[in-house]
Amino acid sequence: MSELLKKIDARTKLAGTNKLEILLFSLGEDQRTGRKEVFGINVFKVREVMRTPEITSAPEMPSSVEGMVSLRGALVPIIDLAKYAGIVTEKKPEIMIVTEYNGHTQGFLVEAVDTILRLDWSAMRVPPEMITNRMGGLVTAVTELNNTLVMMMDVEKVLAETSLTDDAHHFLNIEPIKEERMIFFADDSVVARKQIERTLDAMNVKYAYAINGMRAWDELQRMAAQADLSGRKLCDVVNLVLTDVEMPEMDGYMLTKLIKSDPRFAGIPVLMHSSLSGNSNQKLGESVGVDAYVSKFEPQKLAIKLREMLHIGK
Repeated sequence: MSELLKKIDARTKLAGTNKLEILLFSLGEDQRTGRKEVFGINVFKVREVMRTPEITSAPEMPSSVEGMVSLRGALVPIIDLAKYAGIVTEKKPEIMIVTEYNGHTQGFLVEAVDTILRLDWSAMRVPPEMITNRMGGLVTAVTELNNTLVMMMDVEKVLAETSLTDDAHHFLNIEPIKEERMIFFADDSVVARKQIERTLDAMNVKYAYAINGMRAWDELQRMAAQADLSGRKLCDVVNLVLTDVEMPEMDGYMLTKLIKSDPRFAGIPVLMHSSLSGNSNQKLGESVGVDAYVSKFEPQKLAIKLREMLHIGK
């Protein structure tokens, strides 16, 4: 298993190439359907993979949260992904994937991990409606490997729905702005999009969005062409682009690279909004021209950074 994760060290060279590496894992055979699904998670978010340790149960947790584990002196919540996804299996999960999102660590219980797959984001497609409905919106992207469907799990949705925290207070002190501003954002996670919308609504900022980088780029080019026809600068129409990193078809690094290499987008800052933790990811963003970086699921910080980049005074 340690050999499997040695490849992760090379991942920092992927920015701006529209490539990613995903760790493949399975949750076991569903006793009701006989199906054994294959899922993927970006290796950027994986800290380690280990045998499932002894888990201490905790009171008043969602059914899919098995309890807590002490890792290097810190208590880490443990989520049984099969239970969360509604997959009924005979075996108890033997493997734990330790992940980090926005500086928070959690463990995901899975049946087995397979391999690390390097591929192009263009090979990752928006999931068909049938899969979206069957998986309850849990899948953000799909690809095919050796006649097997691989599904990227919306980990942000999992964490949001198992944390048992009311995030309403995060939006209470966000002040609306008087100046008219327009933001375009791209994110493949339903949970993230809703939180961005709540933040922008609280700020009284107009917005448009796309569910991945490719669709964002198509829409931004359409807006650029329309601005040209009307004799306006695009920066007078779109004041800022907010982008996630991980998205099917085109990631945020490639989207930023395209924006920064096109003179029509001059004067439009790009703010990267991601759950990927660590300075290395910010450095990757800077290498393709990202103007600033802010962590996900922190509406107050997002609002402050947007005011700063939109040159709005308090």
